[in-house]
Amino acid sequence: MKRLTGPTGRVVVVGAGLSGLSAALHLLGAGREVTVVERAALPGGRAGRLDLGGYQLDTGPTVVTMPELIDEAFAAVGTSLRERLDLVPLHPAYRARFADGGHIDVHTDAAAMEAEVRRCAGPREAAGYRGLRQWLEALYRAQLHRFIDANFDSPLRLLNPDLARLAALGGFGRLDRQVGRFLSDERLRRVFTFQSLYAGVSPTRALAAYAVIAYMDTVSGVYFPRGGVHALPRALAAAATDAGGTFHWGQTVTRLERGGDRVTAVHTADGLRLPCDAVVLTPELPTAYRLLGRVPRRPLRLRHAPSAVVLHAGTTRTWPGLGHHTLSFGRAWERTFEELTRSGRLMTDPSLLITRPTAHDSSLAPPGRHLHYVLAPCPNTDIGPDADAWRTLGPRYRDRLLAELERRGLAGLAAAVEAEHLVTPADWARQGHAAGTPFSAAHTFAQTGPFRPRNLVRGTANAVLAGCGTTPGVGVPPVLLSGKLAAARVTGLRGGDRSRTTITLAS
Repeated sequence: MKRLTGPTGRVVVVGAGLSGLSAALHLLGAGREVTVVERAALPGGRAGRLDLGGYQLDTGPTVVTMPELIDEAFAAVGTSLRERLDLVPLHPAYRARFADGGHIDVHTDAAAMEAEVRRCAGPREAAGYRGLRQWLEALYRAQLHRFIDANFDSPLRLLNPDLARLAALGGFGRLDRQVGRFLSDERLRRVFTFQSLYAGVSPTRALAAYAVIAYMDTVSGVYFPRGGVHALPRALAAAATDAGGTFHWGQTVTRLERGGDRVTAVHTADGLRLPCDAVVLTPELPTAYRLLGRVPRRPLRLRHAPSAVVLHAGTTRTWPGLGHHTLSFGRAWERTFEELTRSGRLMTDPSLLITRPTAHDSSLAPPGRHLHYVLAPCPNTDIGPDADAWRTLGPRYRDRLLAELERRGLAGLAAAVEAEHLVTPADWARQGHAAGTPFSAAHTFAQTGPFRPRNLVRGTANAVLAGCGTTPGVGVPPVLLSGKLAAARVTGLRGGDRSRTTITLAS
């Protein structure tokens, strides 16, 4: 693994999102002097916080998986997840609701999920689920250390025994087809393949290797931090501060001072000059490349994942059929992905994620009130409506979403909304997200592993990238790993090295 050359004692991390905080903790644990500079007034990046009249909104991810990666970041500075965060396992992880009125509770516990599959689809599908779970676990083991928690210097790094193992498991087949070897019930197949949307690819086109995301969602466990997901970056930032890290809030980085091929200092709009021996850049790729003064050449233009419209709704009531996380599927499936990833049309029969954080933490809303988060995937601005169009389209689409949810059983939803915040691709674009999507570059084969934008950029000897646009990719676990891998480029520690940690959480 290539590492930065020259001195690396003082490191400036640009951005206090999850990747930057992870990098800071791993760097501090390796004895580096770390300064973090963040344009916002608080940590989190995408995982931010908005106070809407007493409703505490998580502005980014709502699903937390792989807690061992969180614990690993804390452990780098001698603390632990248990000391820093109250992480609650969700049972069930999701409730999947279908257009025919039926539902399936998605459990990460094997026995509970097998019983649920038997209830809704019969003993043959229950046996298929057992086989599917074993396959998902094998896929995860084959990929973690060689392909996910790994820094790539060349595609030749792919040539290892785990590549053959992954191929033997069918990892280079199509996701939908491989899951179909175990499950014939269409509803169950949706539950174990919808995650390909995170990768920006239809299940019929996605590599089966991306089922590792389904492993994270349906096998390893889904969790909720009390205080909301924003409690996670707050806890990481506190641990970094306690370990000696320095934070500068409300400071926008405007340029990197250079001496030859090295960055010697980071400058902010307010006149701060932060000397450094190395820098970790976590902003969106276009911003990072602009600061570095170089955009790496690629044979193909980056393809971005679909975007999302998010409606945060503070309501006077809730609905008994909702879980903490509810997947509300329409009748359409393949057409939905065609619209999102190819034709650029809004979903004509939408599949939606509804999150109700007040199910496990009532303090996130005023007394007697409830908080609902509705995520509707939509095309990014490269192939769908542009940012200007969304400024007028957004309010109309909000009304369509509420009407559709009422039709699906949330009667009285529109009338129950007393506070709301709508986010569209126009808002994501304004925050600097390329193609108006918070999900960055899609995980096509040509943008995965060694083919994803690298975390080292030629022409600068002491800069590393981190975040969802680079290795290994999108989602809370990959972004935490991204920070760890960036730190490894600085310290020389291998990205695959990890202390084995067992996490025990209260039910």
